[in-house]
Order: sequence, then C-alpha cells, then structure tokens
Amino acid sequence: MQAKRFRAEITHRDGRRLNLISTTWQTVTLMVPQSEAYRTFILALHARLAAAGSTARLTGGLGRTVYTASMMVMAVLTAAMAALLVRALAIAEWSGALFLIGFAALFAWQVGGFVIRNKPQTYSFADIPRALLP
Repeated sequence: MQAKRFRAEITHRDGRRLNLISTTWQTVTLMVPQSEAYRTFILALHARLAAAGSTARLTGGLGRTVYTASMMVMAVLTAAMAALLVRALAIAEWSGALFLIGFAALFAWQVGGFVIRNKPQTYSFADIPRALLP
C-alpha cells in the first residue's frame, strides 16, 4: 500500500463514475506510485475543462458526513488513549505510558496526513489545492 495515494473521481450526471488513481499494481501486494504522470494529467484535465467553459463542480476530500463521522471516531480514540495515559501515569506504569506516547505519536503521524488530505473542500479550476496533488 502507498501511504500517499491520490484518487480523482469523475462522476457523470447520471451517476456513472470514473476513478483515477495515482498508483498502479506491480504485484498482488506492491503498488508503484505514478505521482508525476498523475499530477500532469490532473493539471491538464483541469486546464482543458476550464478552457472549454466547463460548469463542473470541483470538490476534494471525503464527503462531509463521512469526514465528520471519522473525526468523531478519532476524537473518541484520542480521549480513550488520553484516559489510558492518565491511568498509566497515576499507577506509575512507566512502560505502559511510554508505549501509549509512542503509539499516539505514530497514530498522529499516520492519521494526521489522512485527515489533512481528505478534508472536504470545494475549489476552482484556477486554484487546485496542493493537498489534492502528489
């Protein structure tokens, strides 16, 4: 799996979808990034749509409902980890507290990037958000 995989979804008015992904499968478990080719294609697509006078609605990230639900789940997990840390410190369980701090740092690093890249947003052809491109 790629830590930074980008996906563009083009949806027709009738509901049909075309997914564009910034990686390709090399083997069953290995994905190869195509970041520069994907970036070039997405920028060219936006430029052509703008030149054609498109009225496409440009959005990025997750849907607002899914994003809100994921933020609520992360808030619950954060509160649970904080409570466990307080408990570990209260009973002087130093190795447990150190483990929780390390796990929290890893969690913030991995999930933080996902949260930033997938924030719901609307944009224009002239102002493509940097978080949406590799």
